[in-house]
Amino acid sequence: MLLTLIGAIVIGVSLGLLGSGGSILTVPLLTYVVERPPKVAIAESLLIVGGIALAGVWRQQRAGLVAWQKVVSFGLPSMVGTYLGAQLSQYFSGLAQLVLFAIIMLLASRFMLKPVNIAASNDVSLAKLVPAAMVVGMIAGLVGVGGGFLIVPALLALGGVSMRQAVGTSLAIIVMQSVVGFGKYLYLFSQLGELPFDFQLITLMVIIGAAGSLFGAKLGGRLPQQQLKKGFGVMLIVMGSFIFLSSLHTLYFVEVPV
Repeated sequence: MLLTLIGAIVIGVSLGLLGSGGSILTVPLLTYVVERPPKVAIAESLLIVGGIALAGVWRQQRAGLVAWQKVVSFGLPSMVGTYLGAQLSQYFSGLAQLVLFAIIMLLASRFMLKPVNIAASNDVSLAKLVPAAMVVGMIAGLVGVGGGFLIVPALLALGGVSMRQAVGTSLAIIVMQSVVGFGKYLYLFSQLGELPFDFQLITLMVIIGAAGSLFGAKLGGRLPQQQLKKGFGVMLIVMGSFIFLSSLHTLYFVEVPV
């Protein structure tokens, strides 16, 4: 339980600092530390990260760092994508979802290690923003990744916002994705006559993670964002490689239900 609580704090701090990293940390924590089934861990991570992000939105809004116009223009199509991704999840085994999750982590490390060019103006074409939002949403729904590590670079490159605004705006979009994604998973499990979610654990992690998020937001203005992103990118490579190899080993060499 101690490792779980520490993990929840780290998840919250990551969201507060970078506006991303929540699900990328939550899914491995639930899968390998709490030992939740992969598909359940993916669904629970959406609700946990959404709850933590909601606390972060409150603080970022008070600081005027949530671009609500971008929340709407990016968030609504991303919700559609999240619903579709969660719908597709029923055609994948839990282990297959973990393999995809690991691949996305490795791809995400590129966004963290490479600086993103910020759009020159706020006059951004919806023709570019909407498809990007739908793709990010589908990834969130399919493998439980809240999408912050993709939302922040997309907002910087296409949304015409500053890094600090991208962090705050990302948190609001993550909340929108998480509500839709978890709701769809809840429906899919209920259709199978199951309700495997540990809401007591989810509530505890949200409370602890929310405190970490507020602390991370306070640190955000004092620490160098690019160095933080690079450090997080290296961690993504390490964790993504571990999950990928571990999932493949289980898939091909261990006879367990997937």
